[in-house]
Amino acid sequence: MEMDFGSEENASIVYAALAVDKELQPDKVKRLMTVHFEATKARFLRASFSAFVDVLTLATKTIEEFGQGMKL
Repeated sequence: MEMDFGSEENASIVYAALAVDKELQPDKVKRLMTVHFEATKARFLRASFSAFVDVLTLATKTIEEFGQGMKL
């Protein structure tokens, strides 16, 4: 999956939001911020990817709502 956030600032905001949460089961799911998922079972992969997309969606909506120049 590839996302274009329009600017490096926006991409940094989304990255920071996603980097905060660690995997709940790091022995079963590995995530790299180039965003690569591996899991021992499909359900772990589904749960991990779903949580990732939830945060990605929230960060994207926040940027859309508050726009460029948002202060952190």
